[in-house]
Amino acid sequence: MRQASTPVQPLSFADLPMLANHLRSELEDKKTVLLYAYNGTGKTRLSNAFRDLGRKVNEDGETTQRDTLYFNAFTEDLFHWDNDFRNDRERVLKINRDSRFFAGLGELEMDNRIRPLLNRYADFEFEIDANEWEISFAREIRQKKESDEYETKREENIKISRGEENIFIWCFFLAIVQLALDGAEAYKWVKYIYIDDPVSSLDDNNAVMVAHHLAQLLMSSSGQQKMVVSTHHVLFFNVLCNTLKKPRKYFLNKGPLSEGFIIHETDSTPFLYHLASLVELHEAEKSGALYTHHFNMMRRVMEQTACFFGYAKWDECITPESDDPNQIIYKRVIDLMSHGDYSLYEPREMMQENKEHFGRVLRQFIKTHPFSTALFQGQ
Repeated sequence: MRQASTPVQPLSFADLPMLANHLRSELEDKKTVLLYAYNGTGKTRLSNAFRDLGRKVNEDGETTQRDTLYFNAFTEDLFHWDNDFRNDRERVLKINRDSRFFAGLGELEMDNRIRPLLNRYADFEFEIDANEWEISFAREIRQKKESDEYETKREENIKISRGEENIFIWCFFLAIVQLALDGAEAYKWVKYIYIDDPVSSLDDNNAVMVAHHLAQLLMSSSGQQKMVVSTHHVLFFNVLCNTLKKPRKYFLNKGPLSEGFIIHETDSTPFLYHLASLVELHEAEKSGALYTHHFNMMRRVMEQTACFFGYAKWDECITPESDDPNQIIYKRVIDLMSHGDYSLYEPREMMQENKEHFGRVLRQFIKTHPFSTALFQGQ
């Protein structure tokens, strides 16, 4: 058994399947593994690699065996909207009936299982048509009449917002997790539950609620299933760390020159993610080994710093010299480079112009905020 004071060396892995295999070995002794990583690091691909290790496929490409129930960006793709462009009235969210994710949709009364979960977060109603494999939504609207009285009007077949859609799909998934934890026949195959970034479109308040709810679900369960949760959301990660009982906690990052992957265990030593990120960015900028995903990291550090100082927006951390004509350009560059689709897959080295933008903003950011100079000594 490891002593709390013993420093733990980072672990390196050549590829995601090797890392996924390590996580499975960790779960032999641990109930839960938590992973913190930046967007573009490979969280979603890691969840797929973890799933694939427990899946067998026959010659026809059909899955014959599996052990992982997972939530990631692909889970959201199991739903799509039919917006009734012809009449603009019958808007429904369609369910992929070919997915085994929805085993027992009609028999298990999913409406009644989802509704109490959804009521924690949203005020809209829904109805699942198990025959047509579609979901319709409605909302009650309170309107003022001419007599200064109010009446309640029900709007049917509405299209909910993207954030509301995400929270509905999350509650759908949670209902299935509860079935698996309770030992429902349709989900007896579930040995592992892997959740990747369920709060990507939620505000901080809902992110905290989701984290608490998930933790309560796990702690109240007597099921034997093990769980991995990965996220880029610092607040969500911290709530899980502080609520769950002795989870294994890792900080996931790319290896040197974006080759391979490294995990730092944070069970033994408190880990300030934004400061560690800042040091890493400083080292990368000094060496010249800058890749597009470093913009993701820098923006996240600025978001956390802005939150600490009470800034209204993260870009208030960018305060170039008064005679600098590029003050707006810096924000646009960071926005573009931290949200470009290319940054989510293969790492790409920055062009020289972007390296110069990155270096100037980073140096100014470090200079104008009261970070300890000891962080950068010897770098």
